[in-house]
Amino acid sequence: MKSQETMLCCLMLFLATECSHYRSKVSIKDGDKHQHPEGKLKTGTIQEKCRGPCLTASNCSQPCAQHFRGEIGFTCHQNKWQKSTETCTSLSAETFFKDFNSALRLSVAAASVPLYVLDFRAPEPLESVAQGIRRNCPVDYACIIDVVKSSEATSGNIAFIVELLRNISTDLSDNVTPEKMKSYSEVANHILDTAAISNWAFIPDKNTSSDFLQSMNLFARQLHIHEDSENIADELFIQTKGFHINNDTSEKKFNFSTSMNNMTEGLIGMIEIPRQELWKLPPNASQAISIAFPTLGAILREVHLPNVSLPRPVNGLVLSVILPERLKQVLLTFEKINKSQNARAQCVGWHSRKRRWDENVCETTLEIMNKVKCQCNYTGMVMSFSILMSPKSVDSKVLDYITCIGLSISIFSLILCLIIEAAVWSRVVVTEISYMRHVCIVNIAVSLLIANVWFIINSNFHKKAQDSNWCVALTFFSHLFYLSLFFWMFFKALLIVYGILVVFRRMMKTRMMAIGFAIGYGCPLVIAGTTVAITVPEKGYMRPDACWLNWDNTKALLAFAIPALVIVAVNLAVVLVVAVNTQRPSIGSSKAQDLAIIMRISKNVAILTPLLGLTWGFGIATLIEGTSLIFHIIFALLNAFQVSSKRETYFY
Repeated sequence: MKSQETMLCCLMLFLATECSHYRSKVSIKDGDKHQHPEGKLKTGTIQEKCRGPCLTASNCSQPCAQHFRGEIGFTCHQNKWQKSTETCTSLSAETFFKDFNSALRLSVAAASVPLYVLDFRAPEPLESVAQGIRRNCPVDYACIIDVVKSSEATSGNIAFIVELLRNISTDLSDNVTPEKMKSYSEVANHILDTAAISNWAFIPDKNTSSDFLQSMNLFARQLHIHEDSENIADELFIQTKGFHINNDTSEKKFNFSTSMNNMTEGLIGMIEIPRQELWKLPPNASQAISIAFPTLGAILREVHLPNVSLPRPVNGLVLSVILPERLKQVLLTFEKINKSQNARAQCVGWHSRKRRWDENVCETTLEIMNKVKCQCNYTGMVMSFSILMSPKSVDSKVLDYITCIGLSISIFSLILCLIIEAAVWSRVVVTEISYMRHVCIVNIAVSLLIANVWFIINSNFHKKAQDSNWCVALTFFSHLFYLSLFFWMFFKALLIVYGILVVFRRMMKTRMMAIGFAIGYGCPLVIAGTTVAITVPEKGYMRPDACWLNWDNTKALLAFAIPALVIVAVNLAVVLVVAVNTQRPSIGSSKAQDLAIIMRISKNVAILTPLLGLTWGFGIATLIEGTSLIFHIIFALLNAFQVSSKRETYFY
């Protein structure tokens, strides 16, 4: 017995010597010591930048400040050292249970805590942290709260606490009481503080935030509540509620109101279990648990595919719900953090295995200016829900009215244009050039008319059917005929250049027709078909919220945007060529003739601009994230009403 005590004392002495020796090697600069206002969360250490030349993509590391183990990693970006990772931690095996007997001082680190997180220079721990908690505070875990709250929320400490919570959720989940859940929430609340959000980004393991949410849900799943309705935890950055349910229970609702970023009013969230879902339960009592996180949306980091241009900002609370297995559907209401009219919302659920937001499990049933209602499917893999913000979407009744009225006028003008063409055809196609010019006009009108019809069908296509082949067909034909519109405009521009520059030699009508149809319909068919063939197998052809080309996943929208913008640029050059050539006065021309030429130039530009689609250049502004609504209105006006100008082409 004495020999065991002697060995234990030696082991403690060795540990103290090693820790002292390690700390003596850390060079402390002036200003490294931290002074924090009393009562405020301590969020990290002051680090020294790397010394030496900063070369692109080079890395370096510096030791943490005094009383911290780990290091701070830097990456050279734009000739400046920028912090990339941090493992500074003041928490270790010896910081917990230090006021208890000496034997426990070496037995609190979980066996599953990675060494790169602990940086614990000691022999392998004798017992797990779960055993230490079970021995010293088995009722409510209160013995670890003070140590956690007194620690600074550095990246290393956050990672340590997340690993600690994960160990508790796996090793101490056999009898979870409301008291234990409250202590568990107090520990979690410390690393969810708004002041700690930025430090989550420097944790080397990018799955830490997802592991944290999964641990919270796993621990809450084992909770057994006592009363019919309980407010289990009411921390600033985490709230937990629960109640009993059975097949006779009326509709149940979880109502949350939590503060965020010192908001004067709470951020509201609600979870509702529909009555038809409760009918599925047996007569004996079951329970429902829900957790609200106001800051977790800013912390969660998705694991993206290589071609996904995210992250996507969360615009509301993150709400977790733990229900009996028979229940498969919940209704959720979220209040938006960003209440701008441009901030459209998308209901999503967090897939714990994929570690990313899943749009397919939720459907938006109602969206007003500041609130969103969602209907979501609940599974073992998807227990947490929120709303994502789409800043590129524009929601304006003015824009809707302009589009609706403009589209109606556009379709009427196109039909009138084709009727006029049929009536005057024999009198206007007197030469090869005039014949092909009117062929272009007819095909431009037909392409835009069909594209407008497909647009109307797309707008009224039900959202639930977007995964079907019908949505693929709608997207394909919309893409095809909008491209045909541009390519016929492009051929019209080439025809104008041909008429001005080639005077003595004319091409045969049949050859010109073949070239026109090859450009007008052949090129769009190749582009649209190639886009389908490449993106459909990857399920990245369509947008998740509309039957139109995808942008976020595969950039399929570029198959429309690039040809359109290139043609707009070419047509602009054609306008300049026309202007230069028509201003050359004939020999012996008078001032009256020069004035007539100037008038003709103005008329050419005024007609060619809408006819050749130069107004579509305003579409560039609408593709930029956060674009003002005025650019969308101008673009909608110019494109919706440009068709009426085509009737003026007969005077050209």
